[in-house]
Amino acid sequence: MNDQHSEPTDSSRRPLLVLIAGPYRSGTGGDPRAMAANLARLEEAAWPVFAAGHIPMIGEWVALPVLRSAGAGPTDPLADQVLYPTAERLLARCDAVLRLPGESAGADQDVAIARRRGLPVFHDVAEIPCLAPRETA
Repeated sequence: MNDQHSEPTDSSRRPLLVLIAGPYRSGTGGDPRAMAANLARLEEAAWPVFAAGHIPMIGEWVALPVLRSAGAGPTDPLADQVLYPTAERLLARCDAVLRLPGESAGADQDVAIARRRGLPVFHDVAEIPCLAPRETA
């Protein structure tokens, strides 16, 4: 850094654990291909978050293996008892939310929980403070 800017404090240089929230099941009608496409869209945001020096997290990365271990999938009735609570539990550990576009009751719930807890909610990766030079893939 040059002399004109102050050096960030240690706490401002700590990587954030960022929950990436957006549509997963919403609007899919239970179509596995549509849900896979939504998950891929969520995952596309993971690299820019990581490249900015942070740790990306997607609730489905945790919830889907939990569902599989219970013998269920994302359209099973058990899914509502796993998907939403997983995101809520993750938000107890996350530092911020990146809300991607698209209608999603679950993502809206994530944003509401984050705001109640005083966590920042970003709507674009460029809004997230950068700890590392932005890289390209």
